[in-house]
Amino acid sequence: MPEQQQLTEVVEAEGHLIDSHIMEMIFDTVVEYDGRFEVERFHIGKTNSEPSHLRLKVSAPTPAQLDKMLSQLLMLGCAPVEGGDAEWFRIERDRCAPPEFYSTTNHRTMVRRDGQWHEVRRQRMDALIVWKDGGAYCVRLRDIRAGDLVVSGMRGIRVIPESKERDRLSFAFMSNGISSERQVETAVRQTANLIRHCRENGQKVVVVAGPVVVHTGGVAPLSALIRDGWIGAILAGNALGVHDAEAAMIGTSLGIRMSDGRQDEHGHRNHMRAINAIYHAGSIAAAVEQGVLTQGVLFECVKNKVPFVLAGSLRDDGPLPDTITDMNAAQDAYAEQIQGAGLVLMLGSMLHSIATGNMLPSWVKTVCVDINPAVATKLSDRGTGQAHGVVTDVGLFLEMLRRFLSEN
Repeated sequence: MPEQQQLTEVVEAEGHLIDSHIMEMIFDTVVEYDGRFEVERFHIGKTNSEPSHLRLKVSAPTPAQLDKMLSQLLMLGCAPVEGGDAEWFRIERDRCAPPEFYSTTNHRTMVRRDGQWHEVRRQRMDALIVWKDGGAYCVRLRDIRAGDLVVSGMRGIRVIPESKERDRLSFAFMSNGISSERQVETAVRQTANLIRHCRENGQKVVVVAGPVVVHTGGVAPLSALIRDGWIGAILAGNALGVHDAEAAMIGTSLGIRMSDGRQDEHGHRNHMRAINAIYHAGSIAAAVEQGVLTQGVLFECVKNKVPFVLAGSLRDDGPLPDTITDMNAAQDAYAEQIQGAGLVLMLGSMLHSIATGNMLPSWVKTVCVDINPAVATKLSDRGTGQAHGVVTDVGLFLEMLRRFLSEN
């Protein structure tokens, strides 16, 4: 019986292919789709900054298998050598893309137009690539408008996976999953090094925080980090704002006295009293200006001109007048604040952390701090491959972080 005719394509990949295990994943993907590969050329980087280069001829028995194989190889950074320009489709109706539209990953992406490669801006996962104002941008499906030019299919696309860094800023101990067995002090010190690195490179450190920051006594150290200029933005839900205000004005969190951990008489009402006081002032900023709110995380944000976003949910009390209850508007506000971020600290807020992680490009590091190791695992499972987990009490983490960052 004659051997089945194979369909072939030549692809190239570049980067830290060996120490990031990308090359073995490329080979495994070809085999997974009943394909074959032949290495035509391989150059290994000779220094820790020089990338390696791979040129590979791949083949598969059917066009469907070859297309599926190439789509998977694209996510690993393999681009067809003779791919040509991307296919552009003119949108006819708002929010209606062609069936074969290209859906982005969170990895750095290039698109080819008129024979030139262009880096796609505002990179995020689950978006379309739109050509506008002389460049390529990631745009959400809901923001696509009639007349937009979007990429259809996978030709003319080059994805650059985030390689394992050879200079890991002493953070490599976190690169193998999440464990409660690691030394917390080591994790915090290395997080402090990452924060210093961000400042030196002009990048923001963004904090995603849940109300556990208040419950665990993390308000004071987080406030100090804001005052000292380490934090570029705070992203949270209504609950953080409410409990932060309650603790600042009444000294309780969910009716529990911060001083001794005992239930305050009629303390279950305290969070509503705090919301009411902010409404009387008009806003959180107005409460600060009027002397109603004199301490706390949001007080420091107002005083130090650090932007904050409070995103609402179905279960919110109040909510506070500053809370954005339109989910699309809240997502837009989150997405705006993470621009220019080099590090995102996720502190005890699973849902807001996952939401933020899905908006981030893969080169932005995240450190997820929670007493429950499942939170960091879920964040990673939802697509945030750069998530590093620290299993510990959020308040203790923040106090230790403040102390390390205050060292000369």
